Amino acid sequence: MGRVVLLILSVLVAIVVLVVIISMIANLKFNQKVNKEVKELYSVVEDNHEVIQSADIEGLPRPVQNWLQYSQAVGKERSVAARTKQDVTMRLKADQPWMRANVEQYFRTDEPGFIWAVDIKAAPLFHIVGRDQYIEGSGNMLIKLLSLITVANGSGKEIDQGTLLRYLAETMWFPTAALSDYIQWEGIDSNSAKATMSYKGVTASGVFTFNEKGEVLNFVAQRYGDFDGEYRLETWSCVMNEYKEFDGVKVPSQGDVIWKLKTGDFHWYHFEVKEMEYNKPARF
Repeated sequence: MGRVVLLILSVLVAIVVLVVIISMIANLKFNQKVNKEVKELYSVVEDNHEVIQSADIEGLPRPVQNWLQYSQAVGKERSVAARTKQDVTMRLKADQPWMRANVEQYFRTDEPGFIWAVDIKAAPLFHIVGRDQYIEGSGNMLIKLLSLITVANGSGKEIDQGTLLRYLAETMWFPTAALSDYIQWEGIDSNSAKATMSYKGVTASGVFTFNEKGEVLNFVAQRYGDFDGEYRLETWSCVMNEYKEFDGVKVPSQGDVIWKLKTGDFHWYHFEVKEMEYNKPARF
């Protein structure tokens, strides 16, 4: 009997080791795929040494001007590329536990786009990888369990709208993008402004709220989300909690992403920026 138990345990250990090895190989391939996509994202990005002047922001609503001044974007080169590393906690449903994750995200601004890669530590020996992207006006979300099993590979008009709005919200990390032709600004009051982004046939708007110093406090928009397998428009909010200076630019360093649903606020994503750098695509 003891030999049988030992044999069963040996087989189980061998299976676990085999799955771990296969998962490691799959994770390597997944990262290689993301790295290739990042290179393609930056393959046509050209250095832009245009320095933002005070005159460049004069036509913007006053709170947006204050933001660009406070962020120290004025006097800096226009950002054509950016990269951030973040520590994240996230959950997919309100009744699920929080999971820790590492995120690396890459942006370009001449033609708006991003690639977001996440490695989620769901449990010991169990991880989830994901890649969200917005390229040429189209979005795609890819999620794999253990880097092996595809559980989501979403695309379509709802994801296009959602990723466009995500890019618009995340201009808080590369403020010179506020001067891009594809973003139009409309003042609301002394502390808020509406931003409308139009690109490749998709248009969406959101409202930025600022404090008197010029810090971004919040971004709110009507965004498509996937709820129980159904896409629908809901209020989506990014709340910023702290600011830090990275690479000479002051940006939000901590914040929360919240779906404001009829059933209540669903806090699902918290980020802490660890690194932020600009205009170094060859290094990214």
